[in-house]
Amino acid sequence: MCFSANASFAAGIALTVIGIATVRKAKQPNQIAFASIPIIFAVQQFSEGILWLALTHPEYRFLKEEATYTFLFFAQVIWPIWVPWSIMILEKKEERKRIQKIMLTISLTVTIYLLFCLFIFDVDARIGSNHIHYALDYPASIGKFGAMLYIFVTISPPYFSRVKGMWILATIILISYIVTFIFYRDYLLSVWCFFSALISVVIYYIISKIPKKEVLK
Repeated sequence: MCFSANASFAAGIALTVIGIATVRKAKQPNQIAFASIPIIFAVQQFSEGILWLALTHPEYRFLKEEATYTFLFFAQVIWPIWVPWSIMILEKKEERKRIQKIMLTISLTVTIYLLFCLFIFDVDARIGSNHIHYALDYPASIGKFGAMLYIFVTISPPYFSRVKGMWILATIILISYIVTFIFYRDYLLSVWCFFSALISVVIYYIISKIPKKEVLK
């Protein structure tokens, strides 16, 4: 969350509750990964809450680096690979699964690149305008292209899924990207997670609407 440590911790608790409820709604093992996305969001929020403390209280400053890297690891490494993979394993129709596998391959490339950048180049976090700004010293030459691929692999898989309600999820993610890019470009990584609660509610809806014995064909 983009406002304070308290807001981040509160969001983390709320997302954990939603995540547990969503996982409990899962009817088959292949639904658990997708149902767990709110819990991943919760971990991000808790890590950013700790980062807020590190940035605002000298006694917690020693936690800054760990909290920064934890947040960025989930935002840039876990998220782009988990979304296409968790959606792919929901598919039963081979034609749709092939499309999802292609997207998963692209996402793996994006993830490896971002993981490389995360540990090779300098990263920093600081507070500005009541938000956390993550300063990433990644190569600018391919930064925009990498950002476009990141957006592609996190938005496209739901649109190609036959699971009911996935298009709603994709549309909300797309809108959230657009809103944060227009109004909070310098704080995109932090502010975008503000939408995690809404996305998590949609995921709960999707999981709850999958029939118990549904077999996608």
